[in-house]
Amino acid sequence: MSFGDEHGYGGDSGRKGDGFGGTGQTRTRLPEARGTDPYGDGQRRPPRASRSLVTVVGVVVLLIAAIAFVNRGGGDQSGGDGTKGTAGPGADPTAATGVKPVTGRNGTIPTGFAKNEQGAASAAANYAVVLGSDGMFQRSTRHTIVDTLYTPEAAARLKPPQDKAYSPEFLQKLGLDANGTPPQGSDFISRTIPVGTKVESLSGETAKVSVWYTGLIGMSGPDSTDPVRTTWQTGTFELKWLDDDWKIVSESQKDGPAPVPGDVAASTADEMSKAVEQYGGFTYAR
Repeated sequence: MSFGDEHGYGGDSGRKGDGFGGTGQTRTRLPEARGTDPYGDGQRRPPRASRSLVTVVGVVVLLIAAIAFVNRGGGDQSGGDGTKGTAGPGADPTAATGVKPVTGRNGTIPTGFAKNEQGAASAAANYAVVLGSDGMFQRSTRHTIVDTLYTPEAAARLKPPQDKAYSPEFLQKLGLDANGTPPQGSDFISRTIPVGTKVESLSGETAKVSVWYTGLIGMSGPDSTDPVRTTWQTGTFELKWLDDDWKIVSESQKDGPAPVPGDVAASTADEMSKAVEQYGGFTYAR
């Protein structure tokens, strides 16, 4: 509908002069006599339906939008694996896709992944996050992590060489004491951020998944000799379905792929410390 459809706008409406009041004259429409033809075509002009049509279309559009919103926010909350979830608000744009995120936890470690391709990929991504956390630098939390993520056989085989690798000498090079604790006034940072996953194979009770990730590691503090730096690696996990979850049988790492470093200037130690305090890491990676 254009302005030309209204009286006094566009076309030859008979209004001259100032474009608003014309000549100042008042036009009066007299009542129509029965049987007369005010338009000269022998028939009455049909009522205009443009306004009513626009109103109807607007109502229909709003109704469709409301139905779509309700369906997105409610209805069947089952996950991609067919399990029933709890009703709640619509999915956040950053929510995990595919299989519904796990609800089980062992401490801060997500557990209970689906027995399918997406579940295996989610498990591997989350395991990479946990294995790259600062909890690995303290013996008690490291043993908890390994016992939770690996098969019992793999965990028993892995813990002794890990304890040897995380020696006081190694921890000291990172600025940590023998218990893996940073000095007062400094923050030790170790985080893994998955960039993508690739399911290499999936067959019955076993799966092989590669996780490409970047990481942050180093000490942020005024006297740090090991500043926070980024790493790029790919970890490959051999997984086995055990006790209704994916467990690591073995894993390996290699450097890269690494992008060309950007031209963003490195932050100061104080800025890094504040960032660690203000921005918590993710407890669910995918």
